[in-house]
Amino acid sequence: MVHVRQLDPSASPLDYFGYECRRLREAAGLTLEGLGKILYCTGSLIGQIETAQKVPTRNFSERLDAAFLTDGSFTRMIGMVLRSQLPKWFQAYADMEAKAAYISTYQCQLVYGLLQTPEYAAALLAVDEPDKVEEMVAARMERQRILEKKQPPAVWVILDESVLFRMVGDREVMRKQLARLVSFRDDPWVNVQVLPFSVGAHTGMMGSFNLLRFDDDPDIHYSEGYDQGHMTANPDVIKERSVGYARLQACALSVEDSANLIARVMEERYGDRPTDVAEVELQQH
Repeated sequence: MVHVRQLDPSASPLDYFGYECRRLREAAGLTLEGLGKILYCTGSLIGQIETAQKVPTRNFSERLDAAFLTDGSFTRMIGMVLRSQLPKWFQAYADMEAKAAYISTYQCQLVYGLLQTPEYAAALLAVDEPDKVEEMVAARMERQRILEKKQPPAVWVILDESVLFRMVGDREVMRKQLARLVSFRDDPWVNVQVLPFSVGAHTGMMGSFNLLRFDDDPDIHYSEGYDQGHMTANPDVIKERSVGYARLQACALSVEDSANLIARVMEERYGDRPTDVAEVELQQH
């Protein structure tokens, strides 16, 4: 007799999702393969989700709701499931980020998570978590849903120019990522500025940081190290970093000039040209 792993629905959002999926499937008298035919997937995939060995997607959750007529309960649940896949030390920040009315970030090495493409995120996450890339990318894309809200936060992103030249993944990954950044050129809620090399020494050289502003709560400053994040609402820190951020904005290229620079780098560095030419120009930069 095959031993079926029993889940504790209180153990985690992922376990609860799997528990509910199995409970409703069995109540409907369906086998794994039977439900798979309804959802257009394999019975094996459903079995992995029911035993919390596989993280479900939002699309899968929507199809479950349609199959079981559960009025969106799985779709509402998936946000918690995907958020639980974020590093534990980052989850508190992600929760605050989702509630913020205004997000300001300076990034000295990477594109900010809310603006990353799935391919760029996957290339980054594969460096340290090669076995969890799929679920962690899904969690990062779930974070980005706050930009699609009826009343999204105002987001201001300052990227060091080096971010445009740091190869993450391959040229196609970078081309898609820079194209996404350019796509925000006319977005009323997302502003992207580039801090050019010509600025020299500046107030952001201590590293990346974020400032979150809320409608009814104190502002928060966030920075992170290799394995932990640090949030504070200390008024002195908020004041000092807010002034620092204003200085970075003043030194950065305008939103329009930034978009033009990003588009130019996208074409010149990551366009359809022989790789050896691109590498020669990289060395000359």
